[in-house]
Amino acid sequence: MDLVNNIQSATEQLNTSLRKLRETGTEYAKAEKEYKVLLRQEALKARDSGMAIGMIDKTIYGVPEVAEKRFLRDVAETVYQANKEAINVLKLQIRIMEAQLQREWGHRE
Repeated sequence: MDLVNNIQSATEQLNTSLRKLRETGTEYAKAEKEYKVLLRQEALKARDSGMAIGMIDKTIYGVPEVAEKRFLRDVAETVYQANKEAINVLKLQIRIMEAQLQREWGHRE
């Protein structure tokens, strides 16, 4: 019965991870939005100040606030992707335990 308990525990962890994925996905989307809005604002400021169009994209990425928003976006994306991978690992572990359970209990007569 340890195997059954392990499967149930892993399933609960999977459900928790799925809820967390929604949270981290929302945080990632919010960070992406904030980054893009600030990037646009800085590009417009640079254009209005007379900066050459070809130089704007090279310059605005170095603006500290833009760089910080980009960093926060990248961190949020990394956390989101790590959560997705953790879910895949949990699903694989559950499949392995289910196969083991089937081997142990499927051959009993």
